[in-house]
Amino acid sequence: MMRQYELVERVRAYDPDADEAKLNRAYVYAMMKHGSQKRASGDPYFSHPLEVAGILTRLRLDVDSIVTALLHDTIEDTDATLEEIEKLFGKSVARLVNGVTKLSQIELKSSESKQAENFRKLVLAMSEDIRVLLVKLADRLHNMQTLHYIPKIEKRQRIAQETLDIYAPLAERIGMHDVKDELEDLAFAQLYPDVRDSILTRLAFLRDNGGTLKEEIIAKLKADLQAAHIDATVYGREKKPFSIWRKMRSKNITLEQLSDIMAFRVTVESTAQCYAALGTIHSTYQIVPGRFKDYISLPKPNGYQSLHTTIIGPKNHRIEVQIRTQDMHEVAELGVAAHWVYKQQNDKEANETKQYKWLRDLLEILEQASDPEEFLEHTKLAMFDDQVFCFSPKGDLIALPRGSTPVDFAYAVHSAVGDACTGARVNGRIVPLKTALQNGDQVEIITQKGHQPSPSWEKFVVSARAKAHIRRFVRTQQRDQYIELGKGLIDKAFKDFEKDYTETQLESVLSKFNVKHREDLYVAIGEGHFSGREVAVSIYPDIIKQEREQREENALDALLQKKPVAPKTSAYHLPITGLIPGMAVHYAKCCHPIRGDKIVGLIVMGKGVTVHTEDCHNLKAFKDKPERFIDVAWEGTAQQDAATIARLKISLENATGALGTMCALVGQARANIHNMKIAHRTTDHFDILLDVEVDNTEHLTSVMAILRAHRSVHAIERIKN
Repeated sequence: MMRQYELVERVRAYDPDADEAKLNRAYVYAMMKHGSQKRASGDPYFSHPLEVAGILTRLRLDVDSIVTALLHDTIEDTDATLEEIEKLFGKSVARLVNGVTKLSQIELKSSESKQAENFRKLVLAMSEDIRVLLVKLADRLHNMQTLHYIPKIEKRQRIAQETLDIYAPLAERIGMHDVKDELEDLAFAQLYPDVRDSILTRLAFLRDNGGTLKEEIIAKLKADLQAAHIDATVYGREKKPFSIWRKMRSKNITLEQLSDIMAFRVTVESTAQCYAALGTIHSTYQIVPGRFKDYISLPKPNGYQSLHTTIIGPKNHRIEVQIRTQDMHEVAELGVAAHWVYKQQNDKEANETKQYKWLRDLLEILEQASDPEEFLEHTKLAMFDDQVFCFSPKGDLIALPRGSTPVDFAYAVHSAVGDACTGARVNGRIVPLKTALQNGDQVEIITQKGHQPSPSWEKFVVSARAKAHIRRFVRTQQRDQYIELGKGLIDKAFKDFEKDYTETQLESVLSKFNVKHREDLYVAIGEGHFSGREVAVSIYPDIIKQEREQREENALDALLQKKPVAPKTSAYHLPITGLIPGMAVHYAKCCHPIRGDKIVGLIVMGKGVTVHTEDCHNLKAFKDKPERFIDVAWEGTAQQDAATIARLKISLENATGALGTMCALVGQARANIHNMKIAHRTTDHFDILLDVEVDNTEHLTSVMAILRAHRSVHAIERIKN
C-alpha cells in the first residue's frame, strides 16, 4: 500500500506547487473514516481509494482530483457528510465527491433503474466538471483489476457487462485509449474467458512463428523515412484480445485474416511531416484501397488526430501504419487528461472541458427521455456507433453515427430543423429521408414551417438525439389523445349517473388518484388506470347506494314478471358462466385461454370483459386493482360454435413437404388452423407460430402429441404469453 509521503512525491513530481497539506489531510481523513473496513480481497478498504489516487497521478491530474479520489467512497460507505468535506477541503472537492458518489439511497423497481438513475447523475456532474468522469474511470479501473475477488460469478459478470456498456465507451469518448483498452480486456476476461484464452494462445503462436519480423519491419520503415530526410520514431503495438475478437465478430473473419493485429506507429515533429511521411510510405509500398483515414483534418469528437493507412509492407505483409506528432500521441493516449492545466487555472481553461459536443448531446437526450432506462438506452446508442462525417451547404462538418440518415443530420444541426424536416438533398440530389449517408456527403435539409416529425421516422433514424426527440413528440401526441379520451369517459360516467361536475370538484379528488393535475387524471383514465365511474363515485359517494337499490329493483321486477335477464355476450355463445350481463366479452390474445384452463375475467375500459388464463403474465399489472377481476368458469358441455384458439410454437425441419405434412396432421387431429406465421427460418429448420381451434385442453394435448411424434417436428410447445 502506498505511503503518505509517496503519494505526495508522485504529485509534486509533475506539479511542484501542489498543496501538500491538503493531500496529507485527505490521506489521513480517508484512512480514519474507512477504519477497519475490508474489501472482498481481504485488504483494508482504504487501499482502494489510495490505488485510485495512484492511477490519477499517472495521468498527472491536479490536487483536487487526487483528493477526490481519496475521499470518493467516504460519503457512501462511512459516516462522512458532504458538509464536512466542503468545510475541510473546499467547495471544488465537495462538488467532485458528490458527483462521483452513487445515489445509494434511492429506491427503484429494478437494478436497471438504479443503474440508469446513477448514470443520469454522473452525466449531469461531469457536464459541470469533466474531472468527475476521470475519477470515476479510475475508480472503475481499480474495481475491475480486483474483480476476481468477488465470489459470485453473476455479480462479476454484471459489473463486467456494465463496464463494456458504459465505462469503456466513456473512456474512448474522452480519448483515454489506454484506460479503455484495459477496461475492455478486464471485462472480456470475466465475460468470455475461454474465447480470450484462445485468442491469447493464437497470438503467442503467431508471435513465436514471426521471429524477428516485427523488428525487421520497424527497421525498414525507419530506413525509408530517413532516406526521405524525415526524422521519425517507429514502433509496433499488438492489439488487445477484446479488440481482435470484436473485429473478428463484426467482419466474420478468422484471426489470421486480420490485417491490423500488429499496428506500426510513426511519430514525427510536425503536422507537415505527418503528410510527408505518408507520401513516402505510399510511394514506397502498395496501399490497400479503402483503408486510408485522415483524422488530422477530420479529428474524432474526442480530439484524436492521426493518419491511418494500410499497406503491403516489408516482407509482403499487410500492415496498418498510424502517423502522428508527439502532441497528437499524447492526446491519443491520455485524451482530456492531456489538456488538463494544473497551475493558475483560469475560467477559460476550466471551460475547455465543456467543449465536448457529445456531452452536450447527452444532456439534451437527458431532457428528452421519459425515464432513466430510456436515457440509458439512448446513451449506449450515442457512445457506441462508428462515425460518418458529412457537410452542411455552408461547409460545417457534422459527425454522425454510421448508418445515419438525413433526419439524423437535421436533428444534429438543431432540434427545430429536425422537427420541420420535409425532405433532403444529398450532393445536390433529392433523396428519400431514410437514405444512409456516406463520408463526405453534402446534406441540405428542406424544411417547412409548422411541420411535425413523423412517428415512422423512429424506425430508420440511428442517432440517439433523433430517437429521443421523435419519442418525446410521440409521447406528447399520445398524451393529448389520452386527455381527450379521459375527458370523454368522465363526461359519459357523470351523464350515466345523471350528475354534473365542475373542474373544482375534480381538483378536490386528485390526491385520491395520486395525480397532481387535472390533465394527469384525464391521461390516467384514458390509459385505463382508472374508470370514469371511479371519479364519479369519489365525488358522489351515494351513487353506489343508488346503483344497489336500482339493481335490486330490476331483479324484483324481473322475478315478478318471470322474465329472466338474458346476458349479452359476443356474436356467438361463449361457454362461460359468471359474465356480466350486457358487457362485451373477448378471449385474450396474449394467453389464448381454451376450455380446461383455469380462467379469470378482467374488466377493460372501452372493451368490456377479457377472459385470461389465471397464470397469464399480463394480469400482474392489475394485481393492485382487484375490483377489475370477476370470477368466471367454463360451462359443463362443449359447444360446436364455441371452439377456442390455442397458440403453438413449432420448430419444423426445413425440408420439402414438411409444412404440408404438419398441416395434414393438424387436420387428422380434428383441429382447424386459424392462423400461421413463420417466425424464424434457417437452412436447417424454421420456427412457426400456429393458432389452432380446439375443443379443450385435452384436445390440444392430443394435437401436440400427434405433431410431436412426426420426425419433421423438432420441438413443440404451447405459448401462453
